[in-house]
Amino acid sequence: MTKTVNHWIGGKSVEQAAGASGTYGSVTDPATGAVTTRVAFASVDEVDAAVAAAREAFATWGKSSLAKRTAILFKFRALLDTNRDAIAEAIVAEHGKVHSDALGEVARGLEIVDLACGITVQLKGELSTEVASRVDVSSIRQPLGVVAGITPFNFPAMVPMWMFPLAIACGNTFVLKPSEKDPSASMRIAELLSEAGLPDGVFNVVHGDKVAVDRLLEHPDVAAVSFVGSTPIARYIHTTASANGKRVQALGGAKNHMLVLPDADLDAAADAAVSAAYGSAGERCMAISAVVAVGSVADELVGKIKERAEKIKIGPGNDPTSEMGPLITAAHRDKVASYVTGAAAEGCEVVLDGTGYTVEGHEDGHWIGLSLLDRVPTTAKAYQDEIFGPVLCVLRVDTYEEGVALMNASPFGNGTAIFTRDGGAARRFQLEIEAGMVGVNVPIPVPVGYHSFGGWKDSLFGDHHIYGNDGTHFYTRGKVVTTRWPDPSDAPSGVDLGFPRNH
Repeated sequence: MTKTVNHWIGGKSVEQAAGASGTYGSVTDPATGAVTTRVAFASVDEVDAAVAAAREAFATWGKSSLAKRTAILFKFRALLDTNRDAIAEAIVAEHGKVHSDALGEVARGLEIVDLACGITVQLKGELSTEVASRVDVSSIRQPLGVVAGITPFNFPAMVPMWMFPLAIACGNTFVLKPSEKDPSASMRIAELLSEAGLPDGVFNVVHGDKVAVDRLLEHPDVAAVSFVGSTPIARYIHTTASANGKRVQALGGAKNHMLVLPDADLDAAADAAVSAAYGSAGERCMAISAVVAVGSVADELVGKIKERAEKIKIGPGNDPTSEMGPLITAAHRDKVASYVTGAAAEGCEVVLDGTGYTVEGHEDGHWIGLSLLDRVPTTAKAYQDEIFGPVLCVLRVDTYEEGVALMNASPFGNGTAIFTRDGGAARRFQLEIEAGMVGVNVPIPVPVGYHSFGGWKDSLFGDHHIYGNDGTHFYTRGKVVTTRWPDPSDAPSGVDLGFPRNH
């Protein structure tokens, strides 16, 4: 019997109300293909109920002390740490990633909770005294009100935690619309927040599809929207929410490149390429999907990548020996496979073809093996599109300059990396490359929590990156107060404040 995942509104799980959409989505176990869960899809009225609960809660939460907010977040952090295995198991069951990857996701989310627990430092204002005679100017930051987060399937715990801990620490209330493909992790998080003492209505979850998303984008009581997902949807989120007067941070897709110079440690580069391209089955926006080999190193590098890729064990995420799990859905698996089956006709050399892979005893799972394409032209779809699967493209160039020009011509600018022993080359690369996050001998340069995450070009829509200082600024508004007080000695006649009259 399948379980049902409902909405979380006003501090409790809420079943679909009479007159609601009555629509449910199916959640499958990617390792078996079996439907295990149904998830309620919110109607406009149910989204409105969640926003109304958040708005009501903001009346008191927005004025609550920083001490109270951070005390609750500290309790939440402890509960999250204690329950990290249970959350990881929910991710494995619905997303398919291996347990170690799921645990790593929770750990990265905890970094942002840590940052939120110390929000008191981030929210300190500024003061300038005597800018004119007896005039002081101060700057403060205040919460926005009700804010919303729309998050993807690939990190159902981590990406929401990029958003809501900072948002609620800053005094906002939050409505989360997680992916309908793996909704259970967000509900477990909601339960832990409630257990930590978060007041009802401060954190809400509505599940659903475009109906729920569009209502959040247009709702007059939603002040800001955070989004992580594909570039076409990020562009739509930014355009629609901005047109409705909302502050928006919308992180889009990627085609992350790794430049390998002739002096690089090729064993380290091959190890990095395999982990960055095939980890989490390639279903992450920071995956390396294109290796750009400079000069004579290409043949040896491709051989080392192939050797390592062939040893990766693919299997169910709950099998501790598995190093890579299935893809999220059968439809996504088929789309990823199409890039490999059509690669040779577009001029690619197919070194590894994982499209026929299956796991014995789990034949109905959403399986695909590792694919490696060499001598990939920039005109190939496998290079131009964000595949979001375990497909690595190798492109060959003669010089550093040619490689950087190729990479900068990409419409995406999320993350990038260079592998070299030369500090001067690395310094030049980090200044010349057009991307928001750069790794030097680090293949996946995801910043730690106190630095902000975000790309350039078609990988980001809006002015703010996510978490770090940008996150605090996004979830607050600045206010400048100019104050002039007369000196106490100038008090009106008859009012004695104990100050001398001569000064």
